[in-house]
Amino acid sequence: MKLRQYPKESVGDRKDRVKQIIRALRQAYPDARCSLNHSNAFELSVATILSAQCTDERVNKVTPGLFEKYPTPEAFAGAPLKDLEQEIRSTGFYRNKAKSLKGFAAGIVDEHEGEIPASMKELTALPGVGRKTANVILGVAHRIPGIVVDTHVKRISRLLGLTAETNPEKIEFDLQNLLPGEDWIDWAHLVIEHGRNVCKARSPRCSECGLLAYCPSGEKAVKTTRANQTK
Repeated sequence: MKLRQYPKESVGDRKDRVKQIIRALRQAYPDARCSLNHSNAFELSVATILSAQCTDERVNKVTPGLFEKYPTPEAFAGAPLKDLEQEIRSTGFYRNKAKSLKGFAAGIVDEHEGEIPASMKELTALPGVGRKTANVILGVAHRIPGIVVDTHVKRISRLLGLTAETNPEKIEFDLQNLLPGEDWIDWAHLVIEHGRNVCKARSPRCSECGLLAYCPSGEKAVKTTRANQTK
């Protein structure tokens, strides 16, 4: 994907544009929130680990039965690996995920007295937890600001010209330098909704997009479409 940015846009101008983008997204998706069903921080953690390379919709179909069978970190830690694999098989990469879940649960029990830690360092020291998962847990469960970079956030942040990076961690830090701190947690929820509804990877609806005025990639796409229609 070729990245297009506004020419000669200062950091200050980009920050102003980001504020307008956030305002438009909040108007379009006032109810945007984490779409993984959970009732506590541990369930959120498990669901987030399962969501890797899997849709939230699929995870939400799997977790009710999973949490009924294994309601606590202790239950997950003591679950036979083969049984756990079968419970989560439909989420994909189920062998690795089952190992991660057992290791994560054991770490919670052995190192954190059954409680989900509230720091990036402690979370990422646990099996199956990278920065993306940790930021979900910190933001949703603990309300500690962080920016989740999933495939939607990576793709759309680049299309908006907010970063030229491809590495999720570098994208996270670029966005931290642009977004107001009070919007860090909600950014992913808003962008994910936009990616699912309008800015779809395979068929983006640029001409209908509420961010068109702030998106260099969208402006280019619409101009190209109009030019083709007049031929």
